[in-house]
Amino acid sequence: MKKVLVLNGPNLRRLGTREPEIYGADTFDDLAELCRATGRELGLDVEVRQTNDEAELVGWVHRAADERTPIVLNPAAFTHYSYALHDALAQRTAPLIEVHISNPAAREEFRHTSVVASVATGTIAGFGLRSYVLALRALAELL
Repeated sequence: MKKVLVLNGPNLRRLGTREPEIYGADTFDDLAELCRATGRELGLDVEVRQTNDEAELVGWVHRAADERTPIVLNPAAFTHYSYALHDALAQRTAPLIEVHISNPAAREEFRHTSVVASVATGTIAGFGLRSYVLALRALAELL
């Protein structure tokens, strides 16, 4: 089975309690299990991680590039300003799908810009946790 990382940025471990009207009632553990189950269905070995630390996320991306590991990434707030994350992702050696639970383009103005999109294979947003399922399906087709 091909290994795939599902990486999540700040505040995503707060799913289920953080703005449920935007992000829904499902928890981060629900998201992780959904990703792993989808991976099993697609023949992918899915590892789900979350961090509030930009340096840790960049380190994970570097290792993924070194190991040619595909990534599904919800950069969360880092989407809009982390050029360090952009530069790390620009070194990718496998497909990268940017994913968002909500639709950033339909939200506050500051969320309309993604510094990640230009180095991603594609972006899926606005489908709730299904965004991750769609991203994993896209990766499986690309692989």
